[in-house]
Amino acid sequence: MANKLSKERSEMRELDLASLVAQLRAAKQEALNLRFRAATGQIDNHSELRAVRRRIARINTLIRQREIAAAEAGK
Repeated sequence: MANKLSKERSEMRELDLASLVAQLRAAKQEALNLRFRAATGQIDNHSELRAVRRRIARINTLIRQREIAAAEAGK
């Protein structure tokens, strides 16, 4: 499980900014769908919602790190 997570993180670090933004949109859409399913009682595994929220946070962190690096390189 931990190996799978670290592999996913390393793959995300290798993506370019456009791919990260696309993944962010997809993850946000998935979170929205999971929230609707949770509200209507159709969700089986509630930990999926937590995992998606964490994935969104990871993607936002990577995007922000790249923005900071670009700003520092431009100085």
